[in-house]
Amino acid sequence: MRTTKKVSAPPKRLSDQALLSLARAVFDTESEGVTAVRNGLGKPFVALVRLCLRTLDAGGKLVLTGVGKSGHIGHKLAATLASTGSPAVFMHPVEAMHGDLGLLGAHDLLLALSYSGETDELIAVLPAAKRLGVPIAALTGVTDSRLAKWSDLIVPMPVPREACPFNLAPTTTTTALLVLGDALAITLLQARGFGKHDYARLHPAGAIGRGLTLRVTDLMRTGLRFPTVREKTPIREALVAMTQARTGSVAITDRRGRLLGIFTDGDFRRHATDVADLLHRPIGEFMTPNPITITADAMAIEVMKILETRKIDDLIVTDADGRALGLIDIQDLPRFKVM
Repeated sequence: MRTTKKVSAPPKRLSDQALLSLARAVFDTESEGVTAVRNGLGKPFVALVRLCLRTLDAGGKLVLTGVGKSGHIGHKLAATLASTGSPAVFMHPVEAMHGDLGLLGAHDLLLALSYSGETDELIAVLPAAKRLGVPIAALTGVTDSRLAKWSDLIVPMPVPREACPFNLAPTTTTTALLVLGDALAITLLQARGFGKHDYARLHPAGAIGRGLTLRVTDLMRTGLRFPTVREKTPIREALVAMTQARTGSVAITDRRGRLLGIFTDGDFRRHATDVADLLHRPIGEFMTPNPITITADAMAIEVMKILETRKIDDLIVTDADGRALGLIDIQDLPRFKVM
């Protein structure tokens, strides 16, 4: 007897608005889940932070472990923790049972990640960790799971539901775990007094590292590349100095070198149509007095902050006595790879 295979009807074509509604519903569901975990933070989270601090202060590290989607989040959280001053590694439970258990040291803390708390591969690692005397902290949504029973500390993170229409695919739970882990990392960062210089030490490459390690003295123009004139200098001469130095501005100083003002090519364009004899007028009449400045020992990242917030292209560098030392020109920054 021939049997006929049941064929599912092709899905109906959804409108653009329907597609957007489905996507926004995912945002709403996951936002609700994150908010639920946030509102549920309490003594267990505080206990976790203090346990992490004791571990790190004793020279230990944080070892994160998990399987599947939780494992992927664990990889990311270990990287975030390590980059923000809390030594951390990820240990895959299966690999741990085949030698990687050697990652666990006597002073370490095992952070076990599993929403259900019933992942067999993860549970298999716990007895071995216990034999090594390593404390276990569980981040889980089920506080009476097997994982919870093996753990010394339980941080609950229940969420209302997954964003998956079948309430099966890890979506809301993994997002909430990610945010919870980030909250732990940043809380530890601040509790341990981890500063910008520490961050730069761990990020020597890339724009972030350069912005935190380079100083203004590494970036500024000096000598012939930093044009300066006196108040009574005709604007024509100042423009020649700017052209020779290939800058968009000139600093106006007194006889002791103290900064009085700045004149830019933008200032020239603004006045060119209004002042007939502009080229022959003294630059002091049209300069911007008391311009924004920065000290030579400031970090490059401070330069970027000033240029972006003040919407300027040139920044004069001064010493403690207000003497003009150099010029930061925004067009030079790409060469230093700090923007």
